[in-house]
Order: sequence, then C-alpha cells, then structure tokens
Amino acid sequence: MKIISMSAPGDKRVVIIIPGYNVAHVLSKTVAAIPPGTADHVIVIDDCSTDGTSLVASRLGLDVVRHPQNRGYGGAQKTGYKEAIRRGYEIVVMVHGDNQYDPSYAPKFVSKIRDDGYDVVSGSRMILGDALKNGMPLWKFIPNRLLTALENFVFQTHLTDYHNGFRAFSTDFLKRVPLDRLSDKFDFDSDIIIQAAIRKAKIAEIPHPTRYEDENSQMPFSQGVQYGLSILATVCKYLLHWTGIKRDALFAEN
Repeated sequence: MKIISMSAPGDKRVVIIIPGYNVAHVLSKTVAAIPPGTADHVIVIDDCSTDGTSLVASRLGLDVVRHPQNRGYGGAQKTGYKEAIRRGYEIVVMVHGDNQYDPSYAPKFVSKIRDDGYDVVSGSRMILGDALKNGMPLWKFIPNRLLTALENFVFQTHLTDYHNGFRAFSTDFLKRVPLDRLSDKFDFDSDIIIQAAIRKAKIAEIPHPTRYEDENSQMPFSQGVQYGLSILATVCKYLLHWTGIKRDALFAEN
C-alpha cells in the first residue's frame, strides 16, 4: 500500500488529513481505500480518542497529531488545515476516518484543484440521485435539500450538497479564512463553504455514492436537529451582517 508519492517538480504538493475520534476499528480500511500516489503525506488528527486510534495510525506508518482534549469535528479539521499550511502543502484533502465517504475518489478532488484551478472541491451525494436508495435516512435527506436550497439562495451558489464532509482545498484559500472563528462542531462543513461563497472562491463538486454502513459513526437525530438550527442561526447572522443591521467579523471578506 503506497499512498504517498512525491510530487514531480513543479507539481503542487498534496497532503491528506484524516480527522477521527475512536476510529481504530475502521482506520485501516479507510487508509487502504486511498489510491496509491494520491498524496505526498497523510496526517491523522486524533481528537483525543480512547480506543487506540493513534496507535493504529502509527502502525500504518502515518503521521499523527493528537489532541490532548476533544475539540470536536470542526476543531479536528482546523488542526489539520493549520498543519497543512504550516508544512507548506498546497492542496489538502480531508478524508473521514470513519470511512463514511469513499476515499478512492480523492484523486478526482486533487485534480480539480491541481489541473482545473479550483479553490474548493466538495463531494455531492445528490448528483447521482441514489442518496435515499443507498441508505441516507429520510430525516437527513429532507433537511439537507431544504438547507442546501436556502443556502444557495442566500449565498448565491449553485451547490447540490452543502452538507457533505468530503472536501479538498487549496491552502491559498485556507489562508484567507478565519478558521478560528468557524464552528468546532459538525456545522464547520457548512461554515467553510459559506466562507468560500462570500470570498468568491471557485468551487467544484464531485459526485460520489452515498454510503451508510453499520461501522460508520452516525449523527443522532437530536444532534441533527441541533445541527440544522446552527445552520439557520448562521444564515440569520449573515443576513443581519449583509443588511448592515449587525456586522459580524465572521463574514468580513478580507
């Protein structure tokens, strides 16, 4: 298994970050699905797991950054992106440690940035039209469609799946984003796409299958409700900022 392949001279350097919490049981499977030569480096962000996630990652020959305290899904991403910037990488792909998104699609994400000049690449479970058939619960599907439509209208985008966790970014874009002001929770994924929209970043979507397996970590219904309310709150804050009623530094374009 050779994930790592040094970039040719002149190529943009690529790093894969894998944020995870208690993913020791599935991390090997996730890593094995990453096609050979996808990245120059792979970094696991262990969000204070209690199941030996860091040990498994080390045995796989991966670099590990471990949080001494749990910082949340968004917090783990922030650590990964800052590490990518610090180490001088130009493209960063975020692969879920729980294997919910198929890592074999990662090279397509890299190509959109390296070859086509996009700033942000987001996966989409909706383009293929198989989300419900492949196991996405109806209570997730309907809010996803409604929230995506709302966010497209407010932020003047044309995305099909705002709430997808399979992403890639140019580090040039990430340097322009106030990462520390974004959520440490699951709504980080929406927050950063909003940042891309208000900064007029070039965004692409890559269709990929929906995958809900028993071993995947799933967001409980109650947490899903909280997530949806957080998205609505962010949209409201933006509208207040945009109308000038209440300015918010989160949405400053510079």
